[in-house]
Formats: sequence, structure tokens, C-alpha cells
Amino acid sequence: MRTAALLDRIQSETLRYFTEFAHPVSGMARERYGDDRWLDTVTTGGTGFGLMALIVGAERGFVPRDAVLAQIDRILAHLEAAPRHRGAFPHWMHGATGATIAFSPRDDGGDIVETAFLMMGLLTLRQWLAPFAPALAARIQALWWAVDWAGFCPTPDRLHWHWSPNHGFGRLALMGWHEGLIAFVLAAGSPTHPIAPEAYTEGWKQSPGFRNGQSWHRIRLPLGPALGGPLFFSQYSFLGLDPRGLVEDGIDYFAQNRAQTRINHAHCVENPGKFKDYGTFWGLTACDGPDGYGAFSPANDRGVIAPTAALAAAPYLPRASLSAARAMAARPELWGPFGLVDAFDDTRGWVAASHLAIDQGPIVGMIENARTGLLWRLFMSAPEVKTGLRRLGFASPHLGPDRG
Repeated sequence: MRTAALLDRIQSETLRYFTEFAHPVSGMARERYGDDRWLDTVTTGGTGFGLMALIVGAERGFVPRDAVLAQIDRILAHLEAAPRHRGAFPHWMHGATGATIAFSPRDDGGDIVETAFLMMGLLTLRQWLAPFAPALAARIQALWWAVDWAGFCPTPDRLHWHWSPNHGFGRLALMGWHEGLIAFVLAAGSPTHPIAPEAYTEGWKQSPGFRNGQSWHRIRLPLGPALGGPLFFSQYSFLGLDPRGLVEDGIDYFAQNRAQTRINHAHCVENPGKFKDYGTFWGLTACDGPDGYGAFSPANDRGVIAPTAALAAAPYLPRASLSAARAMAARPELWGPFGLVDAFDDTRGWVAASHLAIDQGPIVGMIENARTGLLWRLFMSAPEVKTGLRRLGFASPHLGPDRG
């Protein structure tokens, strides 16, 4: 199969998770497929990823534009009516009523990282809609303006992951290096409730888990944990944030993401755990496994390969990503009802019966960014994104000359 046809098949079949399997009332992305107990649980962050996938689907003709606009209208109506917590949304909601579903006993309020993923999708969507559907774009604007990012900062130098009306601030501050970078960019760029830059410069960046500088497989890793961590670190925030030329305080974010991806790939090729079929298949990230969901990485390798890891790495390692895509696509048992299955473990002869929203979305979006840069162009064109990057000291080609 030609490369374009293969990528079209992967993107279009994966997109069906966000169209055919979307919640029938709200239109939002269900948390997972494969367990009927989850049918009424929709995911905030996964919906943000799904909105970006819908843009790709409309632009490539995988779904009619009118159907996409109708689904967006339903999603916005659901979000407008759902309870919010300091303007932020919870990790999970009931797909029909909008009621908050607790993620954990004390996490029964707003989740600022999941909200950031949702807002990343919504702002990308606003930029796409503005020329031909200004009424929908205006509704997105209202949701975006309502998020009280500063309300998740108990002190100016700390942005906290959670706030609950029942339990107050959670114990988890956003510190170190992980998928949460997008929350700082959006929070710093908010025109209504911005955070102080100190939350980024003194909280996020000054924690012990931020800088690295060590090398594995002769590859230097600027940021993050030993061996790089799960690959979603280099993918979730960067569905919208264009890492090409994105630099701050001497950190080149494309180089960071590529280094993490190269280490992940090199680990699978070397295969210290002697797992079956590693090398042909690679990619360790958070996904389902034979013993349950886990955040898999070179430092926590259980033999579980997630298609999303290698496929969403297309902007960083295009040849290795495409090679893995061809190998996976050639195995019929790895295809589920909505694209490639969430994960598989050839050593144990296990193939997931599931799909997860947060794994499906990056497949569509990051492959598109590798192919055309569509989502990067849209998101980075938002004035608020540029404001946030400037306030935090970033340089990017999207900011224009002399505005670094």
C-alpha cells in the first residue's frame, strides 16, 4: 500500500472513534471502547484531541463538513450547560447530563491539565471555524474566557492540577517535565484570568524533575526523567504547540521531543527485556496492558507496545514511525472497530480489545502535523497562544521577527 493510502486509512479509521463512537447525546469523546461500564463517561482532554481530529477529517474529506459542524454544536451545548469549577472542567463527565464524575476520591472538581487539552482543541477549532462559522467560534470564545487559570494557583509560583469545591486544592502541583506544558502557555495567555509567569519559571522549571542532560543510547536528553518517560510527554501538548523552532532558556523543544523519541525507539531495538517482536514494533507510552492500564516507558517496560506511541511520533522519527505503521497494519488482528487496537504484547500473546480517546486522538493529529502541519498552523495562529509564549519567554517562528 502506498504511504499516502496507508496514512489515510489509519487516520480515517481512527477518526471513527470520535464520530461513530462519540456519545450520542453530547457528541463528546467517550473515555474508552471495550467495556460497557464506560459508555456514559466522556473525557474532557480526549474530547479536545477529538475536536482536532474532526478538523483533520473535514479537511481530508473523511467526514462531511456539515456533520462535523453539527457535532461541534452538540459538544458546545453540552460544555455550556455542564458544571464547571472555577471555569475549568473535570477530567470526566457524564455524557448525557454533564455531571462531574470523580477521577479519584479527592479529584471531584476541575482538572486544569485536562481543561488545557480541551482548550487547545477548542482554540484550534475556533481558528478553523472563524472564517465560515463565526457563531460557533464565538461560543468557543466564551468557554475559553471563563476558565479561571489563576484560580488554580494557591500561590503565584504554583499552578495546581486540581481544585475541588469539596476538597480545595489537590496536592499535585505542576512541576517537572511531563505533558502539562500546554497548561502554562494557555494560562499565561488568558485574556481574562492569566497566571503569573512565576508559576512557570519558579514552579514548573525549578523542580528537580525538569532538567536532565544525561545520555542514553548515546542520545542526550535535555529534560525529564531517566530514559525519557512515556512518549505522550512529547505528543499531548504538541498536538497544538509547534515544537519546530520553539526555544526557551536554551531548550530546543523539537530537539527535546526527538531525543526522547529516539531513546524510546533505541530501547525497543536493543530490547533488554528480550520481548518478542521488539524492533519491528516499538513505542512505549500510557495504554492498556494485559495486567491493566499503565504508563509504560523504557524505565517501566513490560513488553506492551502501543500503536499510538510510534504513530504519533511521526513528526520526530518519520521513517521509524512509518515502518511501525506498515508492520502493524499488516496484521489483521491488530485492527479494531476504530483503527488499530490500543496495545498488544506479543510475548504474552495478548491483544487489547479496547480503544482509548487519549490514544486515538494523537494518532490522527500528529500524523497530520507530520503530513501538512495543519493543526500546528491553526493553533499557533491564535493571538492568545502567542501572548502566552511571549510572557513565558519563548521564541518561535510563529511569533514573527523581532518578537521572540
